[in-house]
Amino acid sequence: MIEPLHVHFEDLEIGQVIPLGACAVDAAALELFVERFLPGWDTAYGVPEGMVYALWSRLSADRMGGWAGSKTLAVDGLRFLRNPPAGELMRGRLTVMGKDPVGDEKGVVIAQQDLLDEAGRLVFSCLTRALVARR
Repeated sequence: MIEPLHVHFEDLEIGQVIPLGACAVDAAALELFVERFLPGWDTAYGVPEGMVYALWSRLSADRMGGWAGSKTLAVDGLRFLRNPPAGELMRGRLTVMGKDPVGDEKGVVIAQQDLLDEAGRLVFSCLTRALVARR
């Protein structure tokens, strides 16, 4: 496993899968999110898409935040497949799909990022492009 604080463009390989960690859907946080951002949403339907995105974004930022010179350029192709219930444990993963050097100092890493539920079913998926420093 690559130490996150030392990840450079050259350390990443196409096809590599990097765990983003896990997070549980907190019932109190769900209630607060709905109250503040989506009044009228019935929590019996599970986590609304906006909160699913926020949970994935936090996992991704925590994992990639220490990468050398990392900066997210784009998040595209968002897919929301289900609304997990409160209490569900979700796991994130990043799969490196492509790399493109940009000069001598930086490179663009294209990745698919997924959020899976406890049963391994896809909850959320997106494509990201990030700028990462080269050695």
